[in-house]
Amino acid sequence: MSQYVIPSEAKQSPAALLAWCVENGIQEIDARFIDIRGMVEHFSMPLAMVDEGMFEDGLGFDGSSVRGFQSIDVSDMILIPDVSSAYVDPFFEAPTVAFFCFVYDPITRQPYSRDPRSIPYRAAAYLKSTGIADTSYFGPEAEFFIFTDVRYKTTPNSSYYEVDSHEAPWNTDKAGKTGFMNRMKEGYYPLPPNDQTQDLRAQMVRTLMGIGMKVEVHHHEVAAAGQAEIDLRFSEITQMADMMTNYKYIVKNVAHQAGMFATFMPKPIFQDNGSGMHCHQSLWKDGQPLFAGDGYAGLSQMALHYIGGILKHAPSILAFAAPTTNSYRRLVPGYEAPVNLVYSNRNRSAAIRIPMYSQSPKAKRIEFRAPDPLANPYLAFPAMLMAGLDGIKNQIDPGDPIDVDLFESHIKTPTVPGSLHGSLDALESDHAYLLEGGVFTPDMLEIYIKLKREEADSVGMRPHPYEFNLYIDL
Repeated sequence: MSQYVIPSEAKQSPAALLAWCVENGIQEIDARFIDIRGMVEHFSMPLAMVDEGMFEDGLGFDGSSVRGFQSIDVSDMILIPDVSSAYVDPFFEAPTVAFFCFVYDPITRQPYSRDPRSIPYRAAAYLKSTGIADTSYFGPEAEFFIFTDVRYKTTPNSSYYEVDSHEAPWNTDKAGKTGFMNRMKEGYYPLPPNDQTQDLRAQMVRTLMGIGMKVEVHHHEVAAAGQAEIDLRFSEITQMADMMTNYKYIVKNVAHQAGMFATFMPKPIFQDNGSGMHCHQSLWKDGQPLFAGDGYAGLSQMALHYIGGILKHAPSILAFAAPTTNSYRRLVPGYEAPVNLVYSNRNRSAAIRIPMYSQSPKAKRIEFRAPDPLANPYLAFPAMLMAGLDGIKNQIDPGDPIDVDLFESHIKTPTVPGSLHGSLDALESDHAYLLEGGVFTPDMLEIYIKLKREEADSVGMRPHPYEFNLYIDL
């Protein structure tokens, strides 16, 4: 089950890693880094061409060819490998060791301000510097869809998309119809043959565990068309950001090998549930949990203040945690999406839920439900942590909990922004908490907002097919 795991002693230094590679027949190394969107960029090198000095000096690349990085006049950048993140890639034909890198400036030899992967490390260091806690644990639940077919096209005079699934009631593959279809919004926990992705999910789990991840559970989710969830065991913030990145990589590649298409797009289907990434969070110090107490739902005062910070800054957090125009097809008031900026135990219509499955102090945590899986974890996780710490430092009152059905009671509550532009507006006006300790930098925020506004405009300027239904004959 651990065929892709490299022993910890081989990840202590470049020399140890290279020696292990030679002993185990590795043919190539693959250097990976993260762009602002959260996409993984990479290049490979034959092992015979790699020596220890290259790890220390850095691996050069063209920063001007990476969206959001450098301009062409200062394009040279270097990658400093993080050998502790190394594993044997489970998909490459040639035996290959892959690892993540930090991006550095080759002249100053300083960490690059726009390198997303460096941000959780700065957040973890800042957390320790406050004395509040020494460890931040994150446990994201990233949902996704598995489709049998995906087609789309957009030109100046046409636009369409079409997705399909053998499980869906609207399945168009006549040869694939079996009679066992999931009804819309009734896909939660069915057994096969209604659940036609069981074996594929199990293969994803085996591959995740093969590179050393701990998987707690996997299952079909609510949406009819192959919606799935695989839950990883919680981990420290820097480790979990890497794990979530590898999680997406493995899910997509296992599906691809099976002739399927896995997507983390939050709302690919109209009138069915979208995919979220509920983020469980807790703080610990000296090996002891800090969120357990005798307050509401068994929470400590610290945990309540952490919630206060998340709720106060939620609109700006969502610029990172719900970072696409499609995110706001899911976050629509009046439905089951967690758009209400309140907290509750067990109430899934609240933006923050306190899980009540266990009374153990070690299990006490908060769950922020508004994020979705297109979030760049290297930006979204630190943003949540910094907001929570701001709540603790300033003793922000989260208000009273809401323990009623918000859809039936019609109680008016603050809600999340209704669009990506709205969240970006919030980030522009509310970001001082992110700059504490140099965790985020003004330069990083400026380029992120610029790129995301361009992205939102590119969608907003295009005619939508449904507009023709509404307006073509008026």
